[in-house]
Amino acid sequence: MPSRTVTVVNDSGLHARAGRVFVKSVRDHNCEVTVRKGDHVVDARSTISIMTIDCGPHDQIEISVAGDNAEHALAALVMLVESGLGEV
Repeated sequence: MPSRTVTVVNDSGLHARAGRVFVKSVRDHNCEVTVRKGDHVVDARSTISIMTIDCGPHDQIEISVAGDNAEHALAALVMLVESGLGEV
């Protein structure tokens, strides 16, 4: 399962709107994706789950992906986070 650590750059972190953008991208890639912040790991197919990791600006998260085209999905999700999830 490929994974990568990325820093959240948007000023609001992974709140509801940014979380929805991330989850939509996860669903578009049809892979199993988890997000880890510290010891907390969540299924990235749920905005509510994403919000429970309490990820603010400049926090680091680890994105892990399994399934067909996992490397492509991981690269797209990392790029999405690094670009500010549509908010920067």
